Amino acid sequence: MGITRRQFLGVTASALASGAGIGLYTWRIEPHWVEEVRRPLPISNLPSTLEGGTLVQVSDLHVGPRVDSDYLIRALHRVATLAPDIVTYTGDFITYHDRSQLEELDRVLGHAPRGFVATVGILGNHDYGRAWRDEQVAAEVVRRATNAGITVLRNTALDLRGLQIAGLDDLWGPRFGPQETLGSLSPSAAHLILCHNPDALDQPVWGGYQGWVLAGHTHGGQCKPPFLPPPVLPVRNPRYTAGEIPLDDGRRLYINRGLGHLLRVRFNVRPEVTIFTLTREG
Repeated sequence: MGITRRQFLGVTASALASGAGIGLYTWRIEPHWVEEVRRPLPISNLPSTLEGGTLVQVSDLHVGPRVDSDYLIRALHRVATLAPDIVTYTGDFITYHDRSQLEELDRVLGHAPRGFVATVGILGNHDYGRAWRDEQVAAEVVRRATNAGITVLRNTALDLRGLQIAGLDDLWGPRFGPQETLGSLSPSAAHLILCHNPDALDQPVWGGYQGWVLAGHTHGGQCKPPFLPPPVLPVRNPRYTAGEIPLDDGRRLYINRGLGHLLRVRFNVRPEVTIFTLTREG
């Protein structure tokens, strides 16, 4: 039996309405629908004073013309209500076009939550401005983050009550060179590394490091068909999408999907704040 003109028009209208609804969802709803991911973070040799504490990972704010700053501020206010012990920012504070993004960063980071024990961060590739090579832009981001109470680690490490947190400079930036920092970590201490781009995990620089690495950068691909991998990722290793990625050499990787975006579209990849509970492994 053939389809009538009325039936054809009805099916077409339904398809258009469905497409419009999905488009509206991916543009207006999911990019601002933050998921709070709660999970344990088991760390070898973790001091008893930090057991049960909360570490929050915030990543990829991308302050700039394509991300609603008021949305970011609301998300940061929510993190503050969690009363975290440690807050980590894993890069890409801005998407740089001109100095107005730096001024807007001041406004957003005026609401940045701080941890009771520490607040630390690292730079991402976009924090280096155009072509990811502008040291002056990076210095401005560091200065503004520091003024907001964030200790920015640039191939340096910090001891937090017996937990050594190292922050690596960005893989695509001009200062990537973590060997000395990684070599300075005490083998008998508890460790955690912040590294914006997970592709750095495949570089021959780790020297037998055993422990967690917290990353960002991928945004989870921003759009992901159900039951399929995201079609576009800004990494060489297609395994590095989001969440915990199993490795077989003693390192453990977690990739945060980020709060911001480069294009305002997300589908099946909600923005994320990760809330870790610190536990002593073994």
